[in-house]
Amino acid sequence: MNTLLYALFGALRHHRWLRWLSCAFIFTSLGNGLTQVVILGLLLDWNTPGSLLTLAWLFATLPGFAGSLLGEKLCQRFSPFAVLIVAEMAGLLALLFPLAALHFHSVSALLMVQTMEALLGGMSWPALTLLFKRGLTQAELPAATCLENIIFASQVLLGTGVGVMLYQEVSPKVLLAFDAASFAGSLLMLRLAGGAFAAPHGNAFAESTPPPALRWRTLKPAQKRALLMLPALAAVGAPAMSLLPALAQQISPSDATGLALPLLFARSMGQLCGPLLLKKEQLPRYASQNRLLLSCLSIFLLAYGVVPFLTGLQTLASGMIFIAHVASNIVFAVGTFGILHHFQTASIAEASGKAWRWQTVSGACFTCITALVSARLGATGAFYTVSGCALVLVAILALRYQK
Repeated sequence: MNTLLYALFGALRHHRWLRWLSCAFIFTSLGNGLTQVVILGLLLDWNTPGSLLTLAWLFATLPGFAGSLLGEKLCQRFSPFAVLIVAEMAGLLALLFPLAALHFHSVSALLMVQTMEALLGGMSWPALTLLFKRGLTQAELPAATCLENIIFASQVLLGTGVGVMLYQEVSPKVLLAFDAASFAGSLLMLRLAGGAFAAPHGNAFAESTPPPALRWRTLKPAQKRALLMLPALAAVGAPAMSLLPALAQQISPSDATGLALPLLFARSMGQLCGPLLLKKEQLPRYASQNRLLLSCLSIFLLAYGVVPFLTGLQTLASGMIFIAHVASNIVFAVGTFGILHHFQTASIAEASGKAWRWQTVSGACFTCITALVSARLGATGAFYTVSGCALVLVAILALRYQK
């Protein structure tokens, strides 16, 4: 067996710190997913306008720009585990926002939750990538790609799966209490992971010299391509994902919440399963191949494109969302591997921070454009127009920087 999942199992057997780290992030992702269900459910229950639902995606991404800058700087002075622990503690405190939203019936407070999660997600990304680069050998990097994908998907996969079942059965405050417990457990596991950490060539937490700054004109074509892959995915995917709640309102106006949450779950199932189809020894070739990139993004757009016409066919709509995100997260896995593979340890935090910021800016710009266009053309028209133009732009860039 040579899949990414098999590579991850092998790395987990050899590294105790990686087992604790995996448990910490999967555990806290369960709680974060529950909170996302609370946020989305309340926004839909309060009949929030579709344009504001679209902009909610902006609040869930744009603050990651500042977060990645902060995380990149902190990784130069502190251990990555210290950065991750601070981020988890801040996430625990951020649960005060949804409590305030429930008490004051405040949409602004709900959006602040997403703002904080985006900020802390951006802060954690460079630290997590740096840990993988320092703690794993070059041959084990596909395992890191798989784990990053599982962390990315489990926030909504686990949390949404439980949240969809519990949202109508228990109060939102109970779901938020579960999230708080997950943060506490994650903090403990991160401490244990830090104590067990050992780099293959010695502990490299303290850099002897400042890392060299990355300059675009000095990068190799493969490095430029690696940095652009995640922003390309965001450009094509952000319009579709930001419009998902609005599409649910359009397909089923009488039960938007009942439709949106299963669609969200199908999205995360696709995010999890997509990269598991890849073979680990083929990742370097995939990272330089335009055919795979453009094919996956085209499948993503085609699958999302038929969803508005599936009124009354919830199972089929969920299947299309699943297929779309199988394709999109193949691109995500190849993009994250490209960064780990093409950059040295000294510059990996800066490279991953740049990729995260460019992805954030790309997603934010195309989300803003989508929100403006949707006011004139509706959710479906905005998706076709904005995502179609984004795919053409990505194709041009892919040809420009192909190896």
